[in-house]
Amino acid sequence: MPELPEMEHYRLRLSELIIGSPITGTEVTRDKSINISAEQFEAELVGRTIWFVERRGKHLLFHLDNGKRLVLHLMLGGTLFFGSDEERPDRTVQVTIRFATGNLYFIGLRLGYLHFMSVKEADAKLSELGPDPFDKRLTLERFKARFDKKRGALKTALVDQHVLSGIGNCYADEIAFAAKIRPDAKIPSLTDETWERVYDSMHSVLKEAISKGGYMELPLTAGDTITGGFNDHCQVYDRGGEPCFVCGTAIEQFEISSRKAFVCPVCQKEQ
Repeated sequence: MPELPEMEHYRLRLSELIIGSPITGTEVTRDKSINISAEQFEAELVGRTIWFVERRGKHLLFHLDNGKRLVLHLMLGGTLFFGSDEERPDRTVQVTIRFATGNLYFIGLRLGYLHFMSVKEADAKLSELGPDPFDKRLTLERFKARFDKKRGALKTALVDQHVLSGIGNCYADEIAFAAKIRPDAKIPSLTDETWERVYDSMHSVLKEAISKGGYMELPLTAGDTITGGFNDHCQVYDRGGEPCFVCGTAIEQFEISSRKAFVCPVCQKEQ
């Protein structure tokens, strides 16, 4: 599932590709991917332009020039591609928005959605999200306070979108590795020093992943060599049985609350 770095990468790139370009048409092949009829969807969008693209956690919000929003959540298996019909990948497309500069394809929206909303509706839908990891108001003390009532594993809390928004399976494991703490470490056992390492690692890992285009494998455009670049830089995630880049010990794979997790048993400790 795309996480904060993937969606931030999309936000940055799409801001270059579609801002100010008139919407010339739409195509919906799966009605459940949107929240209004396909006919109304087209009527609402054609002739409009997108002023800017915002990210909230794992969501993208496309701000239309009439004050309305398109709220996107890719969920599991969702991805984006921008280009021409000839360039687009051979994948099932649920929604297409055509711009004067090219087409934006929403692919794999079997669980995800692209909803047309008012500002009030969008804010209500996302109102329960926790703070963004890059929110300047999220100081170390406020970060620690988000976990005060948690008693389970660190990873379980990190991926809870009510605690923080945007972190999922991959980056929870990568943050834990960078902080030298096991993802299954129990929250009440963590020391102040450990919390500081987790806080700093959260920022450094997410920033690096954004700069390298996240881990999505499908390119965003034809000739795109940036999207998915973080795949080759994951330290533990999806590397079960492979040697740790730091100590050479085999990375272990196990489950935490039915989620797969990866850890170096030597580099990462319980507190």
